Amino acid sequence: MSIEDDVALLARVPTLNLLGMAALQVLAIGAEHRDYAVGEKLFRFGDLADGGFVVRRGSFRVSADGFQRETIAATGSLIGEIALLIEMRRPATATALEQSTAVRLSRSLFQRVLESHPDAARRVRDDLAARANDAASSIANLTAKLI
Repeated sequence: MSIEDDVALLARVPTLNLLGMAALQVLAIGAEHRDYAVGEKLFRFGDLADGGFVVRRGSFRVSADGFQRETIAATGSLIGEIALLIEMRRPATATALEQSTAVRLSRSLFQRVLESHPDAARRVRDDLAARANDAASSIANLTAKLI
């Protein structure tokens, strides 16, 4: 895969697209690719998270241990978005459903990109703040319905 292919993949991810092309090129250069066989784990619940993954090819089942809910992350999906920003433990397990390829973006690389592209950092911050505000409003509305 070429750097241009990686930039195009990353640009299709809404959060990453906020960074702009110059920042995406830096991310693409520092990204790591890995293939996963059917049933192979991308990560496990409780693992220390040091970055996120973009699904290049195939799909992964993302499921939290002990919960019925699961998500299927297909090509172009970002898995582990919050781990790009903060140190945390993985809240779920991601398992390849088919022969798949994931692009790993390390937290240290992502943070260096934000530091060197302050306009991109502001756009990401504003997007995360808006999503947090939307989530808080949804919780408040749900709470009001339950009372």
